[in-house]
Amino acid sequence: MPEPLLHIVLFQPRIPQNTGNVARLCIGLGARLHLVEPLGFELSEKRVRRAGLDYWPALDLRVHPFSWSPAEIQGRFFLFTKRAPASIFAARFQRGDWLVFGSEDTGLPENILNAHSERCLSLPLYGPIRSQNLASAVAAAGYLALADLHRNGEIPLPTD
Repeated sequence: MPEPLLHIVLFQPRIPQNTGNVARLCIGLGARLHLVEPLGFELSEKRVRRAGLDYWPALDLRVHPFSWSPAEIQGRFFLFTKRAPASIFAARFQRGDWLVFGSEDTGLPENILNAHSERCLSLPLYGPIRSQNLASAVAAAGYLALADLHRNGEIPLPTD
């Protein structure tokens, strides 16, 4: 597979449908999906694959053990948390960046957020909700990142 435009990391995801939706999204984004164990489901589970439909074989997937940390990343990374003081609107993304998201119920561990606080971003919320659905948050961040790659001249608009 060619080098991915982006890397999307789901840290210990719990809901198979969210992961399936993110998998399909990654294929469309030209992104590699990284899953950090333990997962709240089996990857062979029908609910995960159903969201990816017939695209699942095209997924560039890597599964990492529980001990994985963003410190292992060779390159730029951003951690997404609703508690970040910096908004995604202030970020400028580049080809090969890593976008790291926590689990649906607990987010990213505090020790990871504290160790890399300068890399934390939030998706601003203007309405009365606590957070976005994980798959929705990945979609918003992924497409904002692709817009930057296009503006930077790193990728063209796709053709049919």
